[in-house]
Amino acid sequence: MHDNTYLPDHFLRHIAAIMPAHLSMDEFVASCRRPLRRSIRVNTLKISVAAFVARMQPLGWQLDPVPWCDTGFWLSREDESVPLGNTAEHLSGLFYIQEASSMLPVTALFACEQTRRDGMLLDAAAAPGSKTTQIAALMENQGMLVANEYSSSRLKVLSANLQRCGVTNVGMTHFDAKVFGQWLPETFDAILLDAPCSGEGTVRKDEDALRNWSIESIDEIAAVQQGLLESAFHALKPGGVLVYSTCTLSLQENQAVCQSLQDKFGDAFSFDSLADLFPAAEKACTPEGYLHVWPQIFDSEGFFVARLRKQHSVPNTMFKPGKLGKFPFLPLPAKESAPMLREIEAAFGVVPQGNLFGRSEEIWLFPQLFEQVQGKLRFDRIGLKLAETFKKGYRLTHEWALAYGDGASKGFVELDIADAREFMMGRDVWPEQEAAGTGEVIVRYQGHTLGMGKWVGSRVKNALPRELVRDNNLFV
Repeated sequence: MHDNTYLPDHFLRHIAAIMPAHLSMDEFVASCRRPLRRSIRVNTLKISVAAFVARMQPLGWQLDPVPWCDTGFWLSREDESVPLGNTAEHLSGLFYIQEASSMLPVTALFACEQTRRDGMLLDAAAAPGSKTTQIAALMENQGMLVANEYSSSRLKVLSANLQRCGVTNVGMTHFDAKVFGQWLPETFDAILLDAPCSGEGTVRKDEDALRNWSIESIDEIAAVQQGLLESAFHALKPGGVLVYSTCTLSLQENQAVCQSLQDKFGDAFSFDSLADLFPAAEKACTPEGYLHVWPQIFDSEGFFVARLRKQHSVPNTMFKPGKLGKFPFLPLPAKESAPMLREIEAAFGVVPQGNLFGRSEEIWLFPQLFEQVQGKLRFDRIGLKLAETFKKGYRLTHEWALAYGDGASKGFVELDIADAREFMMGRDVWPEQEAAGTGEVIVRYQGHTLGMGKWVGSRVKNALPRELVRDNNLFV
C-alpha cells in the first residue's frame, strides 16, 4: 500500500461530488493507495505478440492481456534482479513500458476505418513516446506521423524512444500545439490530442501528484485544453478522426472541454460512443459515449477518452502561416542514392524505405509523405539519419541498425549472452564460432539488433553510442 499517497480533503470532496453513483468512494481511495500493476506493450514493428510471449515464457514472465489493447499486457516476473529497462528485450526495442490505461487513446483512434495507416497523422503532445510508438506500430511505419512536443527537455527522451523502437515514419516538432490549426488547416487524416492536464489519475505512480491540487488550477488548465482541442479540430481533414484524452478525472478537463467544442461548432462533428471499444468498456462509458476510467473500475490509472469525427469544414479564424527558416536538406540525386541503396541491399539484404535527403556530411531517410508538409512546418527531426559520410564513403548509423537490422538476411553477427552484455557495456567482442568478416556489421542477440560494429580481424569493434552504454546488471 502507498500509505503516504497525498489525497487532500478538498480533492476528495470534489471527487465525491462528480463520481457516478454506482461507484464507491471507499474503493476509489483504496485504489489510489494501491500500487499500479506493471504493464508493457509489445512493439510489433520488431516482433509479433505470439513470438514475444513464447520468447519470455521460459524466463518466467507472466503476461496477462490488457483487454483494450491487443499488444498490451500486465506483467509479473519471477526474477526481478535485472531492472526491466536493462533486459535485452527492452534494449532492443521489443517492448515499451507503458501504463495500461494510457494504451486506450490509440486503440480508440484506430478502432475505426477512417484512420488510415498510410495517411498523415498527428500526435499533438507526444513525449515521452508511449503513444507515438504505439501509433507508429499500428501504422506499420507507413504514411507519416508528426510527433509534436512543447517541452524542450522531453524531446531527447522522445527521440531516444522512437529510435529504440525502430520508428522511421515520424517527423518531430517542438511547438505549442495550438499552431497546428493555424499553420496546417485540414491537413491530418487522424489526430491524437493527449492533452496536458492536472494528472489526477496518476496518483498511483506519483504519491505527490495532488500536492498542489486546486480547483483554480484545474480551471486554468481546462482553458488551455479548450484552445488545443479547437486548434486540433481545425487541423483535421473533413471525414477525419480526432481522439481527445487526459490522465485526469475532473469534468472541467474532460466532458466540459468536449462540450465547449460542441457548443462552438455544432453539427460540424459528432462524437462516437466508445461503449463497445472492448469487452466491459460500458463500465466506464458516460452518457455521451466517452470513456471516463476511474481507477477502481479496471485497477488502472484514471483516464478519459473521447473520439470525434469531423463532418465538414468550418471557418478558420486561426489561420496564420508560420515563419520558416531555410530548409537545410536537399534531395539526394539519383546518381548518389541509387548506388548507395544497392550497396546496402548487397551488404545486408534489406532496402531502406523512404526518400533520401542530404545535409552536410549526413544522409537522412524521410517518410514518403513528407512532401505534403514540406515548406509548411519547421521540424526538429525527420525520419532517421541513415548514414554519415566521409571522403572515402559513408558509415551507417546506430538508429538505422535498430530500424532495419532485425530484417537483415546477411551482414550480421549473433552474440551469445556473455558477449551481448559486453557489447552493451561498450566493449569490443570476439564472437565465437563466427567467421570473421569485413567492414560494418549488425550486432544481434537472439535475432534482434543491439547496434552496429565493425570487423577488425576477428574482433568486432564496438560502435554503440556512448549515451546508450550500460555499466552492469544487464539481461536475465
